[in-house]
Amino acid sequence: MKNIVHKRPEFDSAIVEKYKAMEQVMSISCVVGDSMERDGIMHSSMKMRSVNKPFIGPAFTVKLSSGFLADCLAIFEYAEPGDVIVIDAFGDTETSIWGGLMSGLARNAGIVGAVIWGSARDTDEARMLDFPIVSKSVSPREAHSALTQLFEPIELNCPVSCGGIIVNSGDIVVADEIGVSVVPRGQADEVYERAMKQAAGEEASRKDILAGATVEELLKKYGRV
Repeated sequence: MKNIVHKRPEFDSAIVEKYKAMEQVMSISCVVGDSMERDGIMHSSMKMRSVNKPFIGPAFTVKLSSGFLADCLAIFEYAEPGDVIVIDAFGDTETSIWGGLMSGLARNAGIVGAVIWGSARDTDEARMLDFPIVSKSVSPREAHSALTQLFEPIELNCPVSCGGIIVNSGDIVVADEIGVSVVPRGQADEVYERAMKQAAGEEASRKDILAGATVEELLKKYGRV
């Protein structure tokens, strides 16, 4: 069975750049998740495994085959600079489908991060490369491809299940040390406006707290703490 490659969907690169400009917003995955009324948030097991470095970009989705978790080298034929690789490895915690060489190749390709519903390894090498990985687990066991030389079938640019939510290619992935939130590309503009408003409000309330504001004062002024 050969790899299946779907057409890359159209998305607004300008709105992606607006989101990327928010990478330094404190707790950005929380801000974006709140702006979607708590939707679009991946499972809490999805954590940074190499460098603690927020990253934001459009999803390039990868679906592996259950029970046949091959190395996904095919992504380097199709992924574009700025992409976030989002891999559905069926939540397998014992077979790592991303290692140090993948991190190096991804960094060279301009990929900004990897989000893996499964296991990764060589996190020390990824840390040396300053390449961020989010995964469900970390394990030394490699995928079978190095032994079998089998790299198919893999499906690209298709809907995938990752961290308990459905992710489509072109959705905006927002990852930090707290977790991962994913904005459906059709909702990107409205979520961005809400996220910017919330981020500004949180920064203002943070300054008020440092200046000694009370809970009552904060609730009266902002309606939330």
